[in-house]
Amino acid sequence: MNLASFGILLVAVALAATGQLMLKNGMNLAKTNSAESGRSMILVAATSPWILGGLVIFGVSAVAWLVTLSRVPLSVAYPFNAVGFVAILVASSIILGERTNLWTWAGTLLVVSGLIVVVTTAPSH
Repeated sequence: MNLASFGILLVAVALAATGQLMLKNGMNLAKTNSAESGRSMILVAATSPWILGGLVIFGVSAVAWLVTLSRVPLSVAYPFNAVGFVAILVASSIILGERTNLWTWAGTLLVVSGLIVVVTTAPSH
């Protein structure tokens, strides 16, 4: 995998994680706003800038992912989603205030260890 392909892969994963965080934040706000206003949560969510922005970013990540798939074997590219797991775990804890525990971190460490094994032992093409 060359540097450009690696860069596009990391951009795809980072954008997907960012999109997910924006969607989660948008749904948290939609739930609160819906309860306070009595409006349908679906309507509140459909007009949320967080939801709409998250969908756009997620869409851009899908395009970057397609470019990645044209350049990198799926068996190598897909495990990089583990980087997204770590980013989401850290960001959801810090930004969204979600609680984590030792088991969550231990499991994430195992997933990242698997990523390292896959990437470092992948046959060259």
